[in-house]
Amino acid sequence: MATANQRGPRAQHERQTPAAPRSDDLQTVAVQLRRMNGEINRLVQGFAGSHGLHATDVQALAAILDSPGPMTPKRLGEHLGLTSGAVTACVDRLERAGHVRRVRESADRRVVHLHYAPDARESARLYFRPLAEAAAAARGRFGADELATVARFLTAVNEELRAARTTDR
Repeated sequence: MATANQRGPRAQHERQTPAAPRSDDLQTVAVQLRRMNGEINRLVQGFAGSHGLHATDVQALAAILDSPGPMTPKRLGEHLGLTSGAVTACVDRLERAGHVRRVRESADRRVVHLHYAPDARESARLYFRPLAEAAAAARGRFGADELATVARFLTAVNEELRAARTTDR
């Protein structure tokens, strides 16, 4: 019988992966969410540091990227919980670093929309490729129904966190 080393790196990883948590083990889920958050934070801090940005700036970039419509500084501040002055400083840094553009697109010239610069998007895509590859590899271990459940769970957690944040203000 072949050893994990002889079967390859994936087999080594499978050997080292702890048994799947029970579906009702909230403590295990909480620990894994914190670990994932820590790994993502390390990537975010590295990206921020290598581009002369703050971690909040990277959160702003994600908010601009994920926004279903044009992002305004006001909406960005609401999303991040920042004052208008802090948003201005953040957008100034992002603009200087070439990550975003301010565009006055509205009939009301006072309205500014924030756009993720195409070249900067590619730079971020390259930097965060390990995260995308890890997610793709992990996704391959699950069926469509399982992934739908995971997506529903993560969506529900985010909704609960958003509601808690809103009521705390």
